[in-house]
Amino acid sequence: MHIGRHGRRGGLRYWILSMLRDKALTGAEIMDQVESVTMGWWRPSPGSVYPMLDALVQEGLVRKREDGKYELTADGKAAADWPFGALRRGPRTLEEMIDEMSSYISYFEDLKKANDPRLAAHLDKIRRLSERLSSIVS
Repeated sequence: MHIGRHGRRGGLRYWILSMLRDKALTGAEIMDQVESVTMGWWRPSPGSVYPMLDALVQEGLVRKREDGKYELTADGKAAADWPFGALRRGPRTLEEMIDEMSSYISYFEDLKKANDPRLAAHLDKIRRLSERLSSIVS
């Protein structure tokens, strides 16, 4: 796979479909694979990857398995060869901000399931954020 004109944000949809053509992956694995393929040039954020996965699921191109991995549907396999348009940058509404937060939580959940050591260094900060969020809803 080459970066070409489909690199970075505008091609994230195409990258995800292309990667899922080979095998089922979690969102965290997709981010790792993009970073690897681009030799560290680009690592998409959870705020980009998980909303895109959710959109692809809603469109019927991808399905989320019980093990947390995403795989292409028959329609997704057919669409995997088409280039797709750019995404918007950053959340603009409160609802979009909450959706982006949910994306990051999905990423942390993937890291925890994989026993990824990167998460351990941040658990105290995550706990403090959780407490702050709890104070909003109580």
